[in-house]
Amino acid sequence: MNFARARERMVEEQLVNRGVSDLRVLAAVSRVERHRFVAEALQMRAYDDKPLPIGEHQTISQPYMVGLMTQALELRGHERVLEIGTGCGYQTAVLAELAATVYTVERLAVLAAAARVTLEAFGYTNVVTRVGDGSLGWADAGPFDAILVTAGTPQVPRPLLAQLAMKGRLVFPVGEEELQTLVRIRKEEEGLHEEYLGDCRFVKLVGRYGWR
Repeated sequence: MNFARARERMVEEQLVNRGVSDLRVLAAVSRVERHRFVAEALQMRAYDDKPLPIGEHQTISQPYMVGLMTQALELRGHERVLEIGTGCGYQTAVLAELAATVYTVERLAVLAAAARVTLEAFGYTNVVTRVGDGSLGWADAGPFDAILVTAGTPQVPRPLLAQLAMKGRLVFPVGEEELQTLVRIRKEEEGLHEEYLGDCRFVKLVGRYGWR
């Protein structure tokens, strides 16, 4: 299989044709080899328009959703980004292409360890990892210019709002277990501004401010 060609086709058909237009995001997704973040048996399906299992009942997100959520963060290169839910590290790698530093938290140690190995193999030196309850954020590393939550939550994790810098963007799925809405919150001097970016479906965010 020509993975490079499959990746080009994925970007054009799944991202560009569905409204992802940020050129920096498109370039980043074009550079990151998604097939390297899944098991060898699944590599032929790595550029399909769907999530794939990565073990521990978790998934690598659908390429379109990665593009949409990354675009919503409006990264320009200087930002400190917090990612909640490292998973296999694919979304982390896309963020690392676009931001100054990515702090990423994963609840499951086995996934965090595997992701760290993959990210190091790709040469990302601007990623800092931690195993823990992502709904608590990473207080001693904040504030963050952008925060991305890659698991569905029943409510806004309040520690993440506290760790968001002024003018920062928090993007997360919120709702029921089976269906969520993707939300972007901007933190402004006058308060918080919410935008709704469409329906989505993610695995559950488990933690003190997530699902029990």
